[in-house]
Amino acid sequence: MSSLYRKVTSHEYHQKPSYRIRLKSERQVWYNGRTCQGKKGHSLHQYWFYIGTFPVRAYSTLFLLAFLLGLGATVYFAKVEGKQALVDHVLNLGPLLFLGGLVGSRIWQVFFFDWSYYSQNPAQIIAIWNGGLSIQGGVMGALITGFLYIRWKHLSFWELADLCAPGIILGQSIGRDANLMNGDAFGSPTGGDFGLLYPEGTLARQTYGDRPLWPAEVWEGQGDIIIFGLLLLLKQRRWPRGYVFVFENILYNLERFLLEMLRGDSPRFLFHWDAAQWTSAPVVLLGVILLPVLSVYDKRRLSAARAA
Repeated sequence: MSSLYRKVTSHEYHQKPSYRIRLKSERQVWYNGRTCQGKKGHSLHQYWFYIGTFPVRAYSTLFLLAFLLGLGATVYFAKVEGKQALVDHVLNLGPLLFLGGLVGSRIWQVFFFDWSYYSQNPAQIIAIWNGGLSIQGGVMGALITGFLYIRWKHLSFWELADLCAPGIILGQSIGRDANLMNGDAFGSPTGGDFGLLYPEGTLARQTYGDRPLWPAEVWEGQGDIIIFGLLLLLKQRRWPRGYVFVFENILYNLERFLLEMLRGDSPRFLFHWDAAQWTSAPVVLLGVILLPVLSVYDKRRLSAARAA
């Protein structure tokens, strides 16, 4: 390998623009074990462009896009389903969910997924612009925020959760594009000459070097789109309140549990499961238990309404 492609440390990559310019002008692209160089190649970009010395990061912009499109989808479904009264609540709740999800995703990442690193580098705990936001933690933070808002406004938690479910999974899918561009949430080595090879300066490249990696985050994003489509099909008929939201959680966490087997960025614990798998398994189990409970509750609610 040319000396141009020596390992660049994270500090060098973020602090010295000359490395970024050099890597962008003569980038190296791998596909099925073949190496290509030149301006016509394709590569992942952590930065779109610079405003002076300020970098506009792909991670941040795609993360924001995920939120806006998820929110837009939720408002659309509220209008299509004739729930106009919830539109204002969705718009008011959106920024609160964004902040709650941001805090929850960072707490989850720092304390559950990568505490060994952050305990040694406490200054990096607030550096969310470098990546490191857990989807599961984001959902938990948004759920807590949403629950408090719903109690305050006396709304139905399950009705609003069902309404938001497709927008949530759509946003998660786009969020995985952010991970891909940032070079985090990466897979383990494939052991062959196929897979993703991340550019210099990314955490994936620093961890595994020239070894092709499983496209775990890419497949998860694609799987999220499939779940999004399944939720649209579910919405074609009436279900007990909470069913759509619980289905979304079961399907996503089952997908996440399976794809985590290919991940290479997380420590392993009992049964060789990582933190995401230990989070996903209880959620799937809880979801399966909740489905019949919600069905019984919905029948009682409808019977009470008819009797009244």
